[in-house]
Amino acid sequence: MGFVQTGRAERLRIVELPHPADVPTFAQDVERGLLATPKTLPSKYFYDALGSTLFDAITLLPEYYLTRAETEILREWGWEMVRALDAPIELLELGSGSAAKTRILIEEALRVQGRLHYSPIDISPQALRASADALIAAYDGIAITAYAADYFTVLASDTLTFTRAVLALFLGSNIGNYDPADAAALLGALGRRLRSGDGLLLGVDLKKDRRTLELAYDDPAGVTAAFDKNVLGRINRELGGTFDLADFRHVAVYDEQCGRVDSFLEAQRNVTVEIAATQSRIVFASGERIHTESSYKYDPAGIERLAREAGFKLRRSWFDGAQRFSVNLLVKP
Repeated sequence: MGFVQTGRAERLRIVELPHPADVPTFAQDVERGLLATPKTLPSKYFYDALGSTLFDAITLLPEYYLTRAETEILREWGWEMVRALDAPIELLELGSGSAAKTRILIEEALRVQGRLHYSPIDISPQALRASADALIAAYDGIAITAYAADYFTVLASDTLTFTRAVLALFLGSNIGNYDPADAAALLGALGRRLRSGDGLLLGVDLKKDRRTLELAYDDPAGVTAAFDKNVLGRINRELGGTFDLADFRHVAVYDEQCGRVDSFLEAQRNVTVEIAATQSRIVFASGERIHTESSYKYDPAGIERLAREAGFKLRRSWFDGAQRFSVNLLVKP
């Protein structure tokens, strides 16, 4: 485990956890996924430095309502959320990214208690470092221990320690990137690190009409397409791949029966790609797709069921004015 201190070292620690031996590497996941039928790539690899920047751009698109709706909820009800545990709190966030929305809760917590310990987890060390440095510079009362690793690795490690009641954050509808069983497993792993009375604020996108959902994941400007294709660019940069990104198009389809938006990269012609790091040769037929992401949508009953399966109790839900999105307080019994 490496410890790196930057800037105001007394208030910032960045922890980079070693990659567990039993967890596949990027190269292993790519080889396994692209040799499978159908072909797949895990969505967690979207978020290198470029991918994180592209996602920040997506959140500004008029079609991508999720960030605006969640921000509306946090601005209106953040004061209640940070007081929900009725105790001084510290924040633990899964998938912090730039922490733009999190600042609403950070500022409210600092207003209430003066000082705050914040523990963000993000798979991108670059995004994590940039966000942590910016927060330390912006808020004198904050101390940060940041974890550069995937969620399960951090939650399974012995590095997480808390001295106050914990309000965990999993915002942005990131829970929707997991199928329901895996979502319950992740929240269950989080719950096992929390104590009775600790809470989780869970951002969840709600089921709605097909057109709204498909535009949110396939915008006319092509920013989402660039974000999706970046995983191929990352294979080229890091693994010596030979993908021509112009050979693939981004496709997003809402499956109403399953309640999810599926994203794919579809080959536009017969193409063969080589990947030096894995010594692989991948053949694509014209029209063949790589599944890159599923984003599950929930209704209120589904949110309550997910909370129960993960070992939490749903205490409160807040909605934006258009009833498109919800932030939910789950409490560890």
